[in-house]
Formats: sequence, structure tokens, C-alpha cells
Amino acid sequence: MFRLLRIAAVALALLAAAVSSVRAAEVTFDDTARFLAGMQPSADSPLVALTKDPSWQHHAKFFDGAFAQLEQRQLSKIRTWSDVNLAAPRPTMFYMFSGPDFLYADAFYSKASTYVLGALEPVGAVSDLTRLPRGSVGAALYNVERSLASILSFSFFITKQMKVDLHANQVNGTLPILYVFLARSGKTIRNVEMIALDNKGGMHTGNDNPGPNATRGVRITFAGPDGEARTLYYFSTDLSNPGARATGFLKFCETLGPGNSLLKSASYLLHSGNFTTVRDWLLANSATIIQDDSGIPLANYNARQWRFFPFGRYLGPIAEFPGRYQERYAELFTRAQPIDFGVGYRWRTHESNLLLSVKVPGPEAAPAAETTSSAEPPKPPRPKRPRPPESVPPSGRFFWFR
Repeated sequence: MFRLLRIAAVALALLAAAVSSVRAAEVTFDDTARFLAGMQPSADSPLVALTKDPSWQHHAKFFDGAFAQLEQRQLSKIRTWSDVNLAAPRPTMFYMFSGPDFLYADAFYSKASTYVLGALEPVGAVSDLTRLPRGSVGAALYNVERSLASILSFSFFITKQMKVDLHANQVNGTLPILYVFLARSGKTIRNVEMIALDNKGGMHTGNDNPGPNATRGVRITFAGPDGEARTLYYFSTDLSNPGARATGFLKFCETLGPGNSLLKSASYLLHSGNFTTVRDWLLANSATIIQDDSGIPLANYNARQWRFFPFGRYLGPIAEFPGRYQERYAELFTRAQPIDFGVGYRWRTHESNLLLSVKVPGPEAAPAAETTSSAEPPKPPRPKRPRPPESVPPSGRFFWFR
């Protein structure tokens, strides 16, 4: 009997060691992200063997140079701008029409604890890279490089290219791009989970049935250098009026707000009558909005609710978007403070415009319903001693929309 117990104990120990070995050999989310980003995975990762491939080494060298230039040219300057001009950011930030652009979400709102990105592009998937057919890893890495070409050069994704680049092979959709941006932003990915929202905004995981009009997404838990846990949500969703009204995406977002919002290179969709639902939602649920002129038209802001801080230069839309010039934007930007980075469609330094809109707190604000009006807002009375907003540029100046 004693001998049998000893044999059983040895067998259990061997089994435990085998399980431990298998677990140790698993490819983690963070190692996958680092590998795709051209960064060395952890020393015990099975992906280390793949880093000996010349295609990965070329990929790593290319990304090292591209991200170093982007950091110096734009991202570090955006973080400095945000540190100066956003005095008390909310814990949640919303980024509509974002694509997988966590890079600029993090640069503008590095202190956020929850990031919500929403766009049409599918979530996609990242297969276990150690199980891909021989020779296909290099193709996957090249596809990632192609997907990032425009944002690394111009600060925005080209939608037509993404439709092609993000649908190829076993590394597809926005997920691999989110992985790269998280890794290159110095984040450590702790968990990745596919999720869905029902039409009331309720979240479903695993095999839960979200019902009709489900919004598919991903929840990524990660940590920065400070070790604090943060959450990134990306949802593949139609933000036009029919899509926004049929799904629970905005209802879910409302449970996290009010927050800060970012609108960049948004194709002037919010100038259209087919995107009034998400436009009005942003005006009602944002404490601050950072945007270029492709975001919410100035005429849709209620002047009694918002203060405006213009930065950079307004040169009007690029040729691809005729008819979107705003006279009032031009007037506002005659008093703008300079910025030393480019952003948006006018991506060249000293040609970009950036508007920080801050909602007025307390009784000074008009009823929220007034934000939905597309009519020209009335000229507001001049306050005697305006209450300082949550986010104030260093000059202390603010501009009422006239």
C-alpha cells in the first residue's frame, strides 16, 4: 500500500512538472505583442526562436527607426502639450472613428485608466505565431508594416488601405495593430478577451448570447511603467445614425462617462446629417473634446456650454474634402497658440489645427439639449469673473464662440 502511494505521488509530481512545463512554454499575449512590434519577447518565450529569422530582424530594425522618429517628431511633443493643457483629465477617454489608433489616444490622454475606441474595422485575430506555416511569419510581419505605413508617416490611417491590409492571412483585423501600439507605448499586456455588447449596452463574454444587433469587440487589460492596471476597449461598430441607434455601443459608453474625447482625421463625418446621434452623444457626454477641424463643426457647440482653446493654424480642409471650410473656425484660429507638432490631415508641422473644447461646469452651462442644435448659437453674455475650467492653457486665455 505504501509503495502504491509512493508511485502515485511520483506520478502526480511528474504530471505537475509536465503541466508546468507546458504552461511555461505558452505564448503570452504580451510576448506576441512584443514580437509583432519588433521587440524581444521574454527570455523563456517560444517566440525567441523566431527572432533568429532574418525577416523578423529586418522588421525589428525598421520599427525601431520608424517609432523613434515618430516619438521625437510627434508623440513626445503631444504628451508635453497635454501635460500643460489638460489639468484634470477624466479617467475615461472616448475616441470615435479611431480605427486601431491607441498610439495617439495614449499620447493625448496618457493618464486615462479606460480607453474606448470605436470604428468600422473588424477586431480580427492573432493566431499562435509558433504554429503558423513555415515562411508565413515573415508575410504576417510585412502585412503589419503595410498597415502602419500611413499612421507612422502622416498620423492617420487611410481607410481604403486598411480594408485590404487588415483582412489578410492569420494575423488580421485591428488586434495586431493594437498589440504593436501597446508594446511600442511601453505597456505590458496582461489579458485579452473577446466581448460583445447587446442592444442595451450589456457586456457579454465567452459563450454568452448577446442577441441581435450585437457589437463585437475586445477588452485588453494592460499596465504602464507604473504597474497600474488599465483597460482598452475596441469595438467594431457602425457610428452612422441607423447603426448608433440599433446597437448598445453608446449605451455602454454612457456607463463610463462623462469622459474626455478625441476626434482626429474623422473624414468630416460629423459634419453630415447621418452622424447626428454620435455627434450629440459626444457633446452631451464629454468633459473635454480635442479635435482637428474634421471633428464636430463649431456651429454645433453651444457657446454657453463650452470654452474654446485653439492651437496651430487653420488652413481649411484638404482637397479630398471640399465644401467643409468653416468661416467661424478661421476666425477663432486668428488668435490661436502655436503647436510644434503635426496632426490630422494637415499633418505637416505648422500646418495643423487642434481645438481643445472644455465644457463649462456648474450653473453657467445651458441645458444639455441645446448642444444638439445645428443652428447658429446666440452670442453669449460676457461673464464678469469666469470660473476656470478643468483644462486651462498656460496663458489662461479662453475664447467664447461668437
